Amino acid sequence: MPFSHLLLALAVVFVWGTNFVVIRWGLDGLPPFLFATLRFTFSALPWLLFVPRPTAPWRKMAAFGVLLGVGQFGLLFLAMRSSISPGLASLVVQVQVFFTIGLSLLLMREHVRGFQIAGLLLALAGLGVIALNLDAAVVTWLGLALVLSAAFFWACANLVIKSLGPVNMLHFMVWSSVFAVPPLFALSWLLEGPQLMQSAVVQASPLVWASVLWQALGNTLFGYGLWNWLLARHPAATVTPLALLVPVFGMGASALSLGESLPGWKLGAAALVLSGLAVIVLWPRLRARLN
Repeated sequence: MPFSHLLLALAVVFVWGTNFVVIRWGLDGLPPFLFATLRFTFSALPWLLFVPRPTAPWRKMAAFGVLLGVGQFGLLFLAMRSSISPGLASLVVQVQVFFTIGLSLLLMREHVRGFQIAGLLLALAGLGVIALNLDAAVVTWLGLALVLSAAFFWACANLVIKSLGPVNMLHFMVWSSVFAVPPLFALSWLLEGPQLMQSAVVQASPLVWASVLWQALGNTLFGYGLWNWLLARHPAATVTPLALLVPVFGMGASALSLGESLPGWKLGAAALVLSGLAVIVLWPRLRARLN
């Protein structure tokens, strides 16, 4: 991979990791489901007017939009409102890798391998450390459950992607975002109420609106678009390991920007989860070189 492409990949990982701090800033002014509604609205509009519809079935675009919008980000925003810190959320949500593997085994009849079991056990040990150190100021049982649920729905969205043929992912992200908006708006209307929705939009600060736009443009369109551009030009085994840096940037940014503490148990949990992810992602590549 050319050095310039490596820098682009690191830029995406940096955006994805620090995005958890940006989410926290947005949640300071907007209720979670309204925040998610606005995020996907601006991921679709006005780009929908300029981007051609991707060569993907409507049902798969709808499924992906709902799974990613409501399942992943709706629940993630709800958890980060008051039940889990941004740095820890950036770590726990990476369990989506293991949910993706498990669902692939169950639904696509893929075979489990020894290194995958080893990686899963390491990550489960890391989650166990987190569970033993629950603290309302950092993470609660509700927060942990919501982020794990968000990771599960992210994995479901990954299976939709795996079922697609060749498709322009930037176009797919724009068009699928449309389907996330109605259910998120309905949830905001029912659970947060029209009065809170209106007052939150009217009173939102420039930082809050910047957070919404960063979610839509930086995290979704720039991040996913550039990441898939890199995947189209380099082997997945070269690009995907860099995603292991997302929790590193997430926890680091949360510590620097929000003063989130990094006690030994949290670093130990991060080491276990990241080690498990590294085994899953890097072991096949290492074994191929050894052979």
